[in-house]
Amino acid sequence: GGGGPAGGPPAAPPGSDTYKGWLFKWTNYLKGYQRRWFVLSNGLLSYYRTQAEMAHTCRGTINLSTAHIDTEDSCNIVLSNGGRTYHLKANSEVERQRWVTALELAKAKAIRMRNNQSDDSGDEEPASQSDKSELHGPLKTLSSKLEDLSTCNELIAKHGAALQRSLSELESLRLPADSGEKIKAVNERATLFRITSNAMINACRDFLDLAESHSRKWQRLLQHEREQRIRLEETIEQLAKQHNSLERACRGAPGLASGTTSISSTAKAGSVQSAKGEASDEDEETEYFDAMEDAPAFITVTADPKHHRRSGSNLSGASEGHPEDWNLEDSVFESSNQSSYNESTGKDLLPRKRRRSRIPDKPNYSLNLWSIMKNCIGKELSKIPMPVNFNEPLSMLQRLTEDLEYHELLDKAVKCESSTEQMCFVAAFSVSSYSTTVHRTAKPFNPLLGETYELDRLEELGFRSLCEQVSHHPPAAAHHVYSRRGWTLWQEITIASKFRGKYLSIMPLGAIHLEFHSSGNHYVWRKVTSTVHNIIVGKLWIDQSGEIEIVNHKSKDKCQLKFTPYSYFSRDVPRKVTGVVTDADGKAHYVMSGTWDEKMECSKIVHSSHGSTSTEGKQKTVYQTLSPKILWRKYPLPENAENMYFFSELALTLNEPEERVAPTDSRLRPDQRLMESGRWDEANVEKQRLEEKQRAVRRRREAEAVEALEEGEEYEGYIPLWFERKVDAVTGELICVYKGGYWEAKDKQDWSVCPDIF
Repeated sequence: GGGGPAGGPPAAPPGSDTYKGWLFKWTNYLKGYQRRWFVLSNGLLSYYRTQAEMAHTCRGTINLSTAHIDTEDSCNIVLSNGGRTYHLKANSEVERQRWVTALELAKAKAIRMRNNQSDDSGDEEPASQSDKSELHGPLKTLSSKLEDLSTCNELIAKHGAALQRSLSELESLRLPADSGEKIKAVNERATLFRITSNAMINACRDFLDLAESHSRKWQRLLQHEREQRIRLEETIEQLAKQHNSLERACRGAPGLASGTTSISSTAKAGSVQSAKGEASDEDEETEYFDAMEDAPAFITVTADPKHHRRSGSNLSGASEGHPEDWNLEDSVFESSNQSSYNESTGKDLLPRKRRRSRIPDKPNYSLNLWSIMKNCIGKELSKIPMPVNFNEPLSMLQRLTEDLEYHELLDKAVKCESSTEQMCFVAAFSVSSYSTTVHRTAKPFNPLLGETYELDRLEELGFRSLCEQVSHHPPAAAHHVYSRRGWTLWQEITIASKFRGKYLSIMPLGAIHLEFHSSGNHYVWRKVTSTVHNIIVGKLWIDQSGEIEIVNHKSKDKCQLKFTPYSYFSRDVPRKVTGVVTDADGKAHYVMSGTWDEKMECSKIVHSSHGSTSTEGKQKTVYQTLSPKILWRKYPLPENAENMYFFSELALTLNEPEERVAPTDSRLRPDQRLMESGRWDEANVEKQRLEEKQRAVRRRREAEAVEALEEGEEYEGYIPLWFERKVDAVTGELICVYKGGYWEAKDKQDWSVCPDIF
């Protein structure tokens, strides 16, 4: 605590301006209470990991003027301020009382200082959102009082002029007989003037009282905003300094040695503390995960595969696994880090065709973004005519096909004998589809109705893919992929997007289906929400957030993945993804962890137990795992990618011209081809022509529908070329599935069914 074994007596007695000392602060269920150096100064309680950190790194600060101070038992202190709560523990009741006294005195002094600065003698709470909302009422009242004063001023001027005339007439009188009436008139005018003057004085008094009572509130609001701004500036400056220090330390570090962190059990249920004593919160290798919404919280602890059953462990036998199952020599995980799958299983395939590795550099065209976007707020993005300046030279069908960049994950999943092990690869594949989006803030072209895109890599990579735009409003694309290596993937995706002024939300709707031919395992999942930030001001950046639930409808295995949204003040790794693979009985087998822009790892669970209940009322589960294995790692971007729309190697080839494709293929779209060539002005003209042509076709269909309705006939509307709508047997949803015929038509070069859309 403030003294004793925790680190000596406090640096100053209670009541002084500054109070320092050691206290134990609750960190998390893995490490429990950790010793921290606390400094109480100017109504702020700050803490540091060590005394030396006071010069450069503050771990947290709480404002006592609005904080609630509570004592749980003889040694504990609880400080809460809004959403922030500190659970502190002193060594003894005496030390606890010293700190409480110092905190209470500092809180009272902070409140007095705040009130004095705002010239307010009351003990009101600091300015809040409710105070700001109350400003409208006083302003309305003040306006009314000003109108009263204006009216009184007009009356004074009017009656004053009349009084002057009466007095002038009185002076010009010669006959005493008229003096009585004139004097009476003067008295009446003077009375009216007095009444009006009194009314004006009263109105002025009311105005002054009201202005005086609310000026203090306005001053307090202004002072609060200034303090908030200063605090934010100091925080940002401190973060910038820490960032620079970390960068310098990173560049100068010779490398980190790997090691194993030993952990020991504690008497507190659900709490595991470090055996290193003074080990920091951030530096420990033992990784833990917070709870996902609608899922039990869990913590992972890396175990020794040879000695994972330690006698001193407090982990119960709620779930057992065998480390010998994690044998990489016999496991399909062995090949998960290979850069090319062809080396091990692709000997029967033809050599890869040499394809292009660059496209023309992106032109540097200036554009007044606000003049275009200000009329788009709240509208559906797919219905807004946008210049190609916001696009990248790929269509949405090609972006959908780009999800197959890491198709080798599914090729490896075919070889898995265990359905839960196979689930790990499917989960890694579902995350890998977002890796290309981290720098890709440009908008793909909206496909025209009936537009298609094929990617035939059957001879090189073992799969062929076909996409078709099957609906225009709402925009929907159907996708079908067949792999001769033992899997088939299909989906119908509808993109819903909303522009909200500062950010753009993109919500993919529809399920993704994946079936393995030999086992019959059928996986279904849905995509998360993508958000593009800083649409108007600042540098564009994209984030993924939400949850993906992958379900194997044959074995009932599940994987719940959580995409943690980015937070500037979060200590989590940016773009973090975590999850757990469970079987049909709910038993956890693997822990998934990584980031959606870099890699995904899988850790086999060998032991699990239920810990204590968290503060949110959810039960913590502790998973003891073996060392993680990397399932997927992102390929590096090509050289000069920043000038080529940050395209990956696959993306650079997607719009490469190919022979024998359908006349509706995205590669043949003229505006997209012109944009890729850097001829953006011509591309904009061509884009408007294509959109007007599509609108004319839609108007003709609407007219045909009205005519059919008048004649009492049924109008079918647009019928997809290569897909048909069926009720999915697994999800029960109406979905477009491939009906066949495209590849046969390509072999025959018979495209007679294709419409003229370009």
